[in-house]
Order: sequence, then structure tokens, then C-alpha cells
Amino acid sequence: MPALLPPNPLLPIPISHHREGNTGIPYAHSFDSGLPGPHAAITALVHGNEVCGAHALDLLLREKFRPARGRLTLIFCNVAAYLRFDPNEPTASRFVDEDMNRVWGADALDGPRRSIELDRAREIEPLIAEVDLLLDLHSMQQPSPPLMLSGPLAKGRRFAAEVGVPATVVADQGHKAGLRMRDYGGFGDAASEKNALLVECGQHWEQSSRDVAVETMLRFLHHTGMADAAFLARHGVQGAPAPQRFVEVTDAVTIESDSFRFEQAYTGLETIPASGTVIAHDGAKPIRTPYDDCVLIMPTKRLKPGQTAVRLGRYIAA
Repeated sequence: MPALLPPNPLLPIPISHHREGNTGIPYAHSFDSGLPGPHAAITALVHGNEVCGAHALDLLLREKFRPARGRLTLIFCNVAAYLRFDPNEPTASRFVDEDMNRVWGADALDGPRRSIELDRAREIEPLIAEVDLLLDLHSMQQPSPPLMLSGPLAKGRRFAAEVGVPATVVADQGHKAGLRMRDYGGFGDAASEKNALLVECGQHWEQSSRDVAVETMLRFLHHTGMADAAFLARHGVQGAPAPQRFVEVTDAVTIESDSFRFEQAYTGLETIPASGTVIAHDGAKPIRTPYDDCVLIMPTKRLKPGQTAVRLGRYIAA
């Protein structure tokens, strides 16, 4: 679906000068402090049109940031899609062949199928497999408050609370269409000490999404002990963040027909007061809220069979 850019949009920046990193993998950089600490990673451009993450990683690389402890890895992921950005069709560069955030299960990574996104995922997987703590930077179709997607496990919710931003945390199960990087390997294993967060920083081309990406990245680095408070303050991040609210996802509406439509132009985080309210139709089938005070999370404009149309949740205690 064509989308119009807002006034003063956040646009892609040149990143070709970041191609030659130090890992042997294009657009992947890794810096070891030589001191004990976790291996943390920050990833951007899993979707090529979600440009705020590229701005955030570019900031760290331009400033030659080095971690105070542990090891830090920075990866621009789906560069092939990113380089295809066209301001006249800005949503088209989300991917080349398929969604790169649905290929992180062993069935896809270890299978025979080929695509631009799968090949790139296989290329960076050896680095991701070494990571203890991951922050994956994304943005959204709709103008919506930023969201931290912590996954379904208690360890993810704790990690989101420790990072402290954004103010809304969504405990979610992912997508039926395939496994996200956020849920890869030990990240999605309750028994593993590995942990990961996915942050949706706001609408793709709003300038504020860059600000959210940078603040979340810096607070993540501070939590891991890699950046001190003075470094954060130099970039306008100081003081305690606002209190967080947690939403538990209970249902995901998967599109079944070619004629799915929402009843209203939902953008996300709307709370529907009454159980049984019709929020959409999938062909002739009405989609109703399953309980009172149902929160709509990230309704999509990509209304194709097999895609997640919207996730449904309710506020829970932190």
C-alpha cells in the first residue's frame, strides 16, 4: 500500500562507509573491551524501511564508541532492502524476497530454501549465536506510541524494566508466520541466561523515532555497564525514565481471507471497553474483542492472508 511521507521525514542515510567492519561479515562491527562483561548486540534494519536504527548505529560508529566492559556488536541487517528505498514508494523496501524477522527458526535457517533475507540471516547468525543480550531496533507503520516487545517470558519483562524505556512494554508471543530474531535460540528459552528485546520506536519516518531509538540504545548500553551516565547525558539522556505499563498479549488475529478490513482506522494502543465488540471482518467472519478493556497492539496495513492483522492484550501488573 503506497504511503505518503510526513513533512520533514526521517530518511535513510548513507551507510556504505560502514560496510567493512572487523568481523569478516559486511556491515557488522564488534568491539571487545578486554574486560569481563556480557556480549551485547544492537541490530538495525531487519526491515529495510525502518531507518531509525540505522541512524542510531551510525551515531555510535561515527563517535567511535567503545564499551567500558564486555563486548559490543553492531549489525546493519537487511542492507539489500535498505538500499532500495524509494521515497515515492517508501514501504516497498521492507524486504526484498521475504520478511527477515520471520526466518529465525531452525526449520528456515537450516533448510534448503534460499532468499535474500535467509542468506543474510545465515551470514549473521554466527554472530547472533554468540550474543548474551540483544536489542533489536524497529519502527511501525502507524503513528503510535513507542513499544518494547519483551516476548512471553518473565525474563524478557524483567529486562525491559531494567532498560526502562519505552513506557509501554508488550509481552507477546511473536508471529505464526515464523520466528523473530528476538526469539532465536537462548533468547526464547526460559532456562537460558540470554535475553533479547525488540523496540518499536514509533512511525517509520517520524523524526521522533530516531530519538526513541537513540535513547533506548543508550539506556541499554548503560544497563549493560558499557556506557556511563556522562555519555548518555552528552546525548540528552539523563534522569529516570517515565513509569512503564505492561500489556500481556493473549490473542493474535491472523488474516485468513483476501478481504480483511478493520471497522475503524486503528493505530495501536486503543482500549476497547466492551467484550464482544466487532473490530474487523475477515471476509464474512466478524473479529470480536474477547474481553473488556481489550488493548489493540500494532494493527497492520499489510492485509494479506497469513499475516498478523492485530494483537490483542490487556494491561497487567509490572
